[in-house]
Amino acid sequence: MQPSSAESQGTDWQRTLKRFGPILAIVLVAVVVIVIVAGGGDDSGDPGAVEDPDDGGSVAESSVPETDGAETTVGDDGADPSVETTPDSTGPAPADDAPVDTGLPDGVMTISVAAELGLDIDFGRRCDTERGTLAVPNFFAPECFAPFEGDNGGATAPGVTEDSIKIVWWTARDADPVLSYVTSAILNDDTTADDEHTMHKLVEYYESYYETYGRKVDLVVYEGSGNINDVGAARADAVEIAEEHKPFMVWGGPTLTNAFAEELHARGIPCISCGPGQTQEYYVDRPGLAYTIGKGPDQLNVLVAEYIGKRLAGDPAIHAGDESMHSKQRVFGRIWIEASAASAGLNQQFEDALADWGVEIEESQNYVLDPGTLQESASTVIARMKQAGVTSVIFNGDPIAPREFTNEATAQDYWPEWIVTGSVLVDTTAFSRTYDQQQWANAFGVSNLAARVDRVIGGVYSLYVWFHGEPPRADDNIGVINPAIQTFYSNLQLVGPNLTIENFHDAIFAAEPTRRAFTAPSISYGYEGIWPAEFEPDYRGVDDVAEIWWDPTVPGLDEIDRDGVGMWRFVNGGQRYKPGEIPEGPPAAFVLEGSVAIYEQRPDDEEFPDHYEPLPAQ
Repeated sequence: MQPSSAESQGTDWQRTLKRFGPILAIVLVAVVVIVIVAGGGDDSGDPGAVEDPDDGGSVAESSVPETDGAETTVGDDGADPSVETTPDSTGPAPADDAPVDTGLPDGVMTISVAAELGLDIDFGRRCDTERGTLAVPNFFAPECFAPFEGDNGGATAPGVTEDSIKIVWWTARDADPVLSYVTSAILNDDTTADDEHTMHKLVEYYESYYETYGRKVDLVVYEGSGNINDVGAARADAVEIAEEHKPFMVWGGPTLTNAFAEELHARGIPCISCGPGQTQEYYVDRPGLAYTIGKGPDQLNVLVAEYIGKRLAGDPAIHAGDESMHSKQRVFGRIWIEASAASAGLNQQFEDALADWGVEIEESQNYVLDPGTLQESASTVIARMKQAGVTSVIFNGDPIAPREFTNEATAQDYWPEWIVTGSVLVDTTAFSRTYDQQQWANAFGVSNLAARVDRVIGGVYSLYVWFHGEPPRADDNIGVINPAIQTFYSNLQLVGPNLTIENFHDAIFAAEPTRRAFTAPSISYGYEGIWPAEFEPDYRGVDDVAEIWWDPTVPGLDEIDRDGVGMWRFVNGGQRYKPGEIPEGPPAAFVLEGSVAIYEQRPDDEEFPDHYEPLPAQ
């Protein structure tokens, strides 16, 4: 059953959830073209609110204010013995069975609501009642939910029973030549078997700590029958999944075709990150059926246009590699990938957004991600940029193509500024080290990713090692595997026992935007007033960007723990901007003071207890 109206802005319980702060907790990982860890910020919890760093201050001087968890009065065992729960009820209740208006769905109780109502409830070993969060070693740990007791309603939706939720995870096959072409550039050696093992192990973690109302996920890993751009195979996969497995939901999908998602949605099956990003109209026309973790391409266009309009337009190209350009007002060109039927329209939308800032594109060139023709395309595209006198190339494409474009630019003795736009994985250190470093020394712009933390001390990798006592088999891909899983479990807690497509939709729209941090993006869905009205309701997650620049001299580990030289630096410690917040004035690119390549210690005030013992795997 789909939600009855995409325009509904929330019931009483939705408004109550908003009052008690963010629950959804996920990291940005742009999963549009390939499966490879995108690295970056913390990916496992509820970000803390950020204070803007002092102007010119160092990273060490930047601060993230502490966020105290809700407090409850509990006994030594986590519960007040004078208060009991009622096993036959749909949720915790006082001993006298008097009705309690929690403002939450039946069967759902958070520790913050319990504190406000003065209820003493045993939240169990998985909860740190002093912090009000899960007892896991992570600053961004989400709020505690009370253990559920009672009747969960059984088969509340297709793929749902009294004790299980059928989920299908679509994964690319190892023999996919398109995917192999991309991942081989950074020597990613994770296999489909590695990914599957890690998925199941992550599910064990979430089901040990997150409330699932008596059900466990029955996870089916489905290996795609074709390449990630094969339309026919994508449709066939979706049909087989729908008819043979009959899931409640699908996670993942072929990332270079819309066909898989379209076929699932035509059959009423919702999915998370099951294809390339879509336009706003696609999601509105399919309410409750499609969600992405990153922002949409049309949303990103708005932020990039704001950045260029406020920070770059009308000023000389002082960061170009050719000194003769330093005295010239910037002339903008754009290189963009043609990945779907929507690509041309999205490019036009970007140019229109730039025009609103009084900026024009002098030369616009598209390309197709085809290993057989990419080098030839690069030669033509770069020649046209040079001939048009472009000083500043705005790149919006896949993470492989910049290698060819930068090599060709050097071959043609053309040294422009390279403006990155948050397009998938171009803003990762792992891929950027594969580009011509003389050219990439002039690269800067905006990133969807958050400031990186050494994954040994923060993020899903460290949580996995803590919980399982060993590294994940998919040590390269875990950062991409986790977000869909975490999105589902975080939202499942809000839905409660009556799990339906409509209730999942209402719950994800009800959650407050996650608070902001240097090491995590702010994420929201629904009607939040963050984006222009044409982007509401919002089915895309991440709402902000950071400013970055490429430092070709700094050594360190990339996102998949490979040592090397050259890293992205995050301006002002990773300060992030939502629409309308990007400051006026020259970019802070290539200013060493206050920038950070990777946090080797957790940022100030993002510390967390590390004394917890993991619960047994469920």
